[in-house]
Amino acid sequence: MKRLVTGVFFMLIVAAIVMAGSATAQDSKVEVKACCTRAMLQKAVDSYLAAQTSGDITKMEMASYVKYMENMEPIAKEKGLWNTALPIAFSRSYLDPDICKTFTEIIVTEGGHPYVIGTRLTVEFGKISEIDSLVTDKDDWLFNAEKYLKYSQIEDWGVLPPEKRSSRSHLIQAGNSYLDIFLDKKVVVPWGKPCARLEGGAYTLEPFPGMPAPKEEPGCDIGIPDNVPIVGRSYLVDEELGVVNIFCRFGDAVKGMPDSHMFRLVDGKLRYVHTLSVSPPGGMQMPMPKSIPLNNDKPKVEGK
Repeated sequence: MKRLVTGVFFMLIVAAIVMAGSATAQDSKVEVKACCTRAMLQKAVDSYLAAQTSGDITKMEMASYVKYMENMEPIAKEKGLWNTALPIAFSRSYLDPDICKTFTEIIVTEGGHPYVIGTRLTVEFGKISEIDSLVTDKDDWLFNAEKYLKYSQIEDWGVLPPEKRSSRSHLIQAGNSYLDIFLDKKVVVPWGKPCARLEGGAYTLEPFPGMPAPKEEPGCDIGIPDNVPIVGRSYLVDEELGVVNIFCRFGDAVKGMPDSHMFRLVDGKLRYVHTLSVSPPGGMQMPMPKSIPLNNDKPKVEGK
């Protein structure tokens, strides 16, 4: 009997310890989540824009250890483009409190060297712990900063009313389905009409390079090449704006073209697509797009 009581007592102690540990873990998760708010992420973005405008990286509040990346390669802090003062003509930013990351598009048309830049920041407890920039200029795929500025300024990427938003999972699924059709044209994509794709500087609401002028207002389902694997995908989601940003590589995980694809969905369907593709020396070059009929006349929308 004494042995039984002792055993029961021991089990109660173990259970109490496990429950306490579980509560502590839950509290820890809540604390980490609470340490990453939209306001905090926006503050980090504002500091990054101030640093990029001035060329003074000290305007950003950095963590004790910071990872610096440019065009998907590690780079020394002092060699990154953020050390160069740039006259920013236009920018937009997207915030993902779930993973404590931001994505900012920057367009530079003056100062002697045009750029279109896509930068992700990782924020930990209010401080920037990673800067990851894709820098495109005149040598990159379909680059034209003036046109990128022109069309970005007329598009609506504002906050969506709740009834027009999509879930995080649906946004990621939609982005993945779009990238999947580069290999498989039977993949169902939630195409919207109208839908406009801004690719380096080429815009699908104008005649697209290498293609005849459209007979009607085109969507985003034109000019998509064949047999191109898109790998190494990572995701950033802003549900309030209906946006998913995907960093990836075209071709292979080592020498593939570094790329950012950003999608805006309204009512569960694609409305805008922005792409930035860095053409690495000796790396993969994108094949020119072709007009390819897609088997998606009646797209399915799931998980909205």
